[in-house]
Amino acid sequence: MKIQKDLPHAIRVLTADAVEAAQSGHPGMPMGMAEIATVLWKKHLSYNPKNPKWANRDRVIVSNGHGSMLLYSVNYLTGYKISLEDIKAFRQLGSVTAGHPEYEIDFGIETTTGPLGQGVSNAVGMAIAEKQLNKKYKFNDFSPIDHFTFVLLGDGCLMEGISHEACSLAGTLGLGKLIMLYDDNSISIDGETKGWFSDNTPERFKSYGWQVLEDIDGHNMEAIDEAIQCAKSNQGQPSIICFKTIIGKGSPNKAGKASSHGAPLGKEEIDHLKLETDWDKDPFHIPQNILDQWSHQDQGMKSESEWSEKFKQNSSEIVIEDFIDLISTKFPHNWDDLKRDMIASTASKEESKATRQCSQDALEKIYPHLPMLFGGSADLTGSNNTKVNASTVFSKDNELGNYMHYGVREFGMAGIMNGLSLYGSHIPYSGTFLVFSDYSKNAIRMSALMKIRTIHVLTHDSIGLGEDGPTHQPIEHLTSLRSIPNVHVWRPCDSVETVVAWLCSLDKCHGPSALALTRQKIPFMSRTQEQIEHISKGGYILYNSPNNARVVLVASGSEVHIGYEAALKLEENGIPCRVVSMPCMETFFEQEQTYRDHVLPDHTYKVTIEAAHSMPWWKIIGNHGHAISIDEFGVSAPASDLFKKYNITTDEVVNSVLANIGD
Repeated sequence: MKIQKDLPHAIRVLTADAVEAAQSGHPGMPMGMAEIATVLWKKHLSYNPKNPKWANRDRVIVSNGHGSMLLYSVNYLTGYKISLEDIKAFRQLGSVTAGHPEYEIDFGIETTTGPLGQGVSNAVGMAIAEKQLNKKYKFNDFSPIDHFTFVLLGDGCLMEGISHEACSLAGTLGLGKLIMLYDDNSISIDGETKGWFSDNTPERFKSYGWQVLEDIDGHNMEAIDEAIQCAKSNQGQPSIICFKTIIGKGSPNKAGKASSHGAPLGKEEIDHLKLETDWDKDPFHIPQNILDQWSHQDQGMKSESEWSEKFKQNSSEIVIEDFIDLISTKFPHNWDDLKRDMIASTASKEESKATRQCSQDALEKIYPHLPMLFGGSADLTGSNNTKVNASTVFSKDNELGNYMHYGVREFGMAGIMNGLSLYGSHIPYSGTFLVFSDYSKNAIRMSALMKIRTIHVLTHDSIGLGEDGPTHQPIEHLTSLRSIPNVHVWRPCDSVETVVAWLCSLDKCHGPSALALTRQKIPFMSRTQEQIEHISKGGYILYNSPNNARVVLVASGSEVHIGYEAALKLEENGIPCRVVSMPCMETFFEQEQTYRDHVLPDHTYKVTIEAAHSMPWWKIIGNHGHAISIDEFGVSAPASDLFKKYNITTDEVVNSVLANIGD
């Protein structure tokens, strides 16, 4: 099928007009990659705009998300839900055509991109999911999952360190159906990149184990077609196609210049652009014959129908049902009963343990019931306790593995997890130290923005890790994570709270969860059945004085038992107390006001206890209380000495209460 040369021009016109109307945006990339996008969507992609959720669609990630108008233009032209009115509302309040693509599968947007390089890691996650499901459901040389994952990316993506982390791992794993289309235009915002990006990109990717197709003319549609076909034919290695392109191509005075990267071209420049064809100069005008040639609705429906028929012919009803359950991460019908049993079983064993070990125990109980779990760690498996008896390692030779050795790649790991979650068939979790969540932070933020489920096991959660010192002792990290909208941070105090934290995190479909867990052993806390049921509310009364409490001690994690012991001593001093365990502040503040007021009455003096920064606790303390916390960096010493140094002990809590409220 020969592609009419005017088809790429539709992308350029829509892009230039939308950016001009918004007086904001990035026209250079979409105009420079117009031929590449045209060939990809017209000749190589399998997708159905009428059903954007078709399980076997090819995935396309625009990692250089500032070029969002390329994606919006193509999705409008091919027949997705996105309309011309949406294009006209580019970057406006309430529009689906945001400045950078925001995850919305109905509009053909597979992931949120913008922070450069993260789309690459998302694509690696999707390619891992594809490789696994392709193997799992292959019968009679047919698999219902058999597609490619394509990534559009630019110089900025390759400069970002996450691209190294993700692409290095992708090469090791042999993700042969992952294809990257590199917009090598040698221009970024500051100008020509030769002054700050002189890497030999082809050699870099060869060293990763990728197939490299270099020096391809990104404006020659026959050359583009041949290169993509070559990449698709080699399924033993991921491929990168290095396209030489001209940023802002078609703009008579700004093509090839940084001025076309991130600003409107101007009306006069756009008028000259439109002289390339005899199209009407009116903004957003695309001739009907061009729209007809771009439309993919009929072909998409045909492709999905043929796939569906093959699936039925090659699979039993049981296999089809299992497949549907898996790709929708459907939980067992008796999940609520299973949860109750897991909690009861855990509560029956009164053991002092590190909560990282409690987490592993919880996973041992959960794994048999949730085949969609996919674990991993950034080279800290033994320390994070993220691997269980049911774990098998995913590798180039074991596509059915459910556990990933990510290596020391925290940022890449978190971005890959986002891709696995977006695929819809996996619930990814991973482990690292809490202090290294900073490396993962922007990917966690992106999962929160997209409201997708990822679970981050963050161990060694305080000065309790001891001698490794301030480089490894988290102080501000809980505050930082808690400040991200849609993130729920659980810091459980024992095995029961830990299993509840896991179950609540699994049930939380619309955002990530973080589990902050101890290195050191901490005591088991006894509870009534009612108290156990209230753990899932994020905060609850663990101990209540028979008399009206004058002081409420609120703590999380390893400091809960300190608060409890302090309360008993304060009672001896004639000060009735209440102890509130607050494993998840975010969940607690989602509860009804009446429940929150019951747990934390306004009139009582409140003391919060946490071996971390005090900032988030002032919302609870208000003007009537104080925080026992660590608002400075730690030091290298045994954990017991550190808790004494920073006054986080039972006696110091008692003394601070007595000093502040008297006897």
